[in-house]
Amino acid sequence: MRDEGLLTGDPLPEDDAIEIGLRPHRMDEFVGQGALKERLAILIEAARGRGEAIDHVLFSGPPGLGKTSLAGILAAEMNAQFRGTSGPALDRPGDLAAVITNLEAGDVLFIDEIHRLPRQVEEVLYPAMEDFQLDIVVGKGPAARSIKIDLPPFTLVGATTRVGRVAPPLRDRFGYVARIDYYEPGDLAAILHRSSAILEVDITEEGSRTIARRSRGTPRVANRLLRRVRDYAAVRADGHIDEAVADRALEVFEVDGLGLDKVDRAILESVIGKFGGGPVGLSTLAIAVGEEPETVEDAYEPFLLQEGFLQRTPRGRIATERAYEHLGVERIETASPQGSLLE
Repeated sequence: MRDEGLLTGDPLPEDDAIEIGLRPHRMDEFVGQGALKERLAILIEAARGRGEAIDHVLFSGPPGLGKTSLAGILAAEMNAQFRGTSGPALDRPGDLAAVITNLEAGDVLFIDEIHRLPRQVEEVLYPAMEDFQLDIVVGKGPAARSIKIDLPPFTLVGATTRVGRVAPPLRDRFGYVARIDYYEPGDLAAILHRSSAILEVDITEEGSRTIARRSRGTPRVANRLLRRVRDYAAVRADGHIDEAVADRALEVFEVDGLGLDKVDRAILESVIGKFGGGPVGLSTLAIAVGEEPETVEDAYEPFLLQEGFLQRTPRGRIATERAYEHLGVERIETASPQGSLLE
């Protein structure tokens, strides 16, 4: 397990199994996102009243905020089957056809990372979403012919961390596009209370709040931290988690009081120490911290920007006053180094 996996890395197989067990299955079990839940409840009730499938829905937002859970909840609330796949898995139109022709009326098809769908697959998806028809080309060259297959009404739920990369024609075919925001600490504490009951973890309210404050506004991170604190408590604290035990455990796992981990701090230290506070381009910054540019941009920057540690400018990333204060570094005005333009 990579060090940064605790907060932002992709889930390990064993993590996936636990996360599935912790996911809410009904809307009243889903904590937080009150305004979004109200809108989805309206969509569900209206669709039930008409006896129709829910309109296609696109969820956007950083990883770990509940997009997959909400898709499953939509299916459960409509008493429909949930079928899940991802953009990278649908490499060819035939892959999509194999999934979509097995749908039944009212089913919810969930496509994670929908912005990564190949263009030729997207084009097959358009008539399926609009007219519930699948156009398949059989054969090649002069002998090629198009076959239309009628599909039962279904609901497509797409999820993306980069809504700007979803092609406009695809985005326009969704009846409702929703942005999922980071969670408040109080909501995360409530999620931790529910998760600890499922995992049979002995934790106090103060312990839950301590973990919630360091969870980057993300339920997936909160549940990961809970499991690591549980491990620490089992070895060093007789299995009981209070505020002091949670603090000590998170210190061991290098998660500071604001939820920054080792890589977050390395990013800020590089911008400040190696590039004079910025501006510095994404590719240069990624090389400096030993990460892929996409990992820095997708996994780390959103939280650092949200919390006011970094700013993006046309010329690159700049460390804010809050970053200097958090690291205990005095700001020194210097000329911007060469190669710090946005790349």
